Amino acid sequence: MRRDQLEHAIRTACQIIGRSEVIVVGSQSILGSFDEAQLPADATMSLEIDILPIADDNVETVRLADLIEGVAGEFSPFEDLHGFSIDGVDMETSALPDGWRSRMIKVQNANTAAPSGEPQFTGWCLDKEDLCVAKLCAFREKDQNFVAALLESGLVAPVVIAERLPHVPDSYKPAVERALGWISSWF
Repeated sequence: MRRDQLEHAIRTACQIIGRSEVIVVGSQSILGSFDEAQLPADATMSLEIDILPIADDNVETVRLADLIEGVAGEFSPFEDLHGFSIDGVDMETSALPDGWRSRMIKVQNANTAAPSGEPQFTGWCLDKEDLCVAKLCAFREKDQNFVAALLESGLVAPVVIAERLPHVPDSYKPAVERALGWISSWF
């Protein structure tokens, strides 16, 4: 995945749902912090971008996520044409620590503009350590490999990840304990 593909996904998702802003929560949100040339291969392997629509409640978020998925999701004509898909997700998709919204990275440039050039669409990408918290709470092998690659490259701080892990919703507490055990070997 490349930064220009992320920007294309932001623009497309905003157009599909008729909103000016979306949040990128999956692994490709790392492209908000780093250019693909700065990242290890394990950090850019995914060919799907997880987009969280911004809405007043999760019911509306789910509705908008379904629209994105229907138009640009896996096996869609969009994926066939562009070589990647856009997955619409909701607030239940990621375990995010307190304060995550205040740390998001803004992605807005000429590549996120409407065809007319205005208005520009905005993608808000997760902070790199908040992304790692979410990945470690999911704790799949691919998530561990993703975080390990960023740690090995020195692009994320293990201490910051460990500090944020206990601040996810209580429903993720068992995942937090497992993740804290895993991350402790990195400092």
